[in-house]
Amino acid sequence: MMKRFIFAGHAPAMLLCVSAMLSPAHAAAPAAVPVARAASAAASLAPAACKGTIYMTFDTGSQSQAQLIADVLNKRHVKATFFLANEKTTRGDYSLDASWAPYWKARVAEGHAFGTHTFDHVYWKKDLANGLIQVKPQFGKDGGKLASFTDQQFCEELRRVDTRFQELTGRKLDPFWRAPGGYTSPRTLAAGSSCGYQHAGWAPAGYSGDELPSDKYPNATLLKKALANLRSGDIFIAHMGIWSRKDAWAPANLDALISGLQDKGFCFATLREHPAYAQKKGQP
Repeated sequence: MMKRFIFAGHAPAMLLCVSAMLSPAHAAAPAAVPVARAASAAASLAPAACKGTIYMTFDTGSQSQAQLIADVLNKRHVKATFFLANEKTTRGDYSLDASWAPYWKARVAEGHAFGTHTFDHVYWKKDLANGLIQVKPQFGKDGGKLASFTDQQFCEELRRVDTRFQELTGRKLDPFWRAPGGYTSPRTLAAGSSCGYQHAGWAPAGYSGDELPSDKYPNATLLKKALANLRSGDIFIAHMGIWSRKDAWAPANLDALISGLQDKGFCFATLREHPAYAQKKGQP
């Protein structure tokens, strides 16, 4: 039986709000300002404690929104977690081709976190009676065909992304994985755990809806829903581009969502800081 895995943790957080960070203009009080006044001004500008933390995550996709996502995250001083598969992009290449090395290196330098999304974007179909796992890769030499994996083969599919990411960036992945479509089973979860990767789903309120038809689920509706329903500890999911959505989600919604959540007092962190994953910081 298929299981779409979501995580709905609600954990308090005491990180400092990035929305309240001082600008360079406020880095030091002018020499002519008395010490007491300078101290008072500094106190008034000090960042307040967060009212909660949201964990932004992005899965690879068509990559049509890749640079926009990077630009918005930098603009808003937000660190996110990216889940990578080797997916076909709107540039005509694949997201783990050498042509994407500069992009991923830049994100590493910015301090984001990274997990595996299976190399060929492999969908779980069912656990077989003979102990094998039936899967359907979306890409690669067996793209679109059913295949049967042992636990070890499934594990290797996760590790292929790690190996490739190190080749592109010189950095290992963080010990997280996310199933394409969110579909997992006890066997796939166990296989991932056996090779050092913990599955990371998302909160019900954290589903961006960017895979849905834009005529039935317009961006304004999705934005309003997310702003109203997200709570501290929620993991949010969006994609770096969806082939099928006519009105792309990110250009209209990402900056507005982050700024709206920051206005509510929320801060952002990678899954390295999430209570459910923080104890898993060691690399696989």
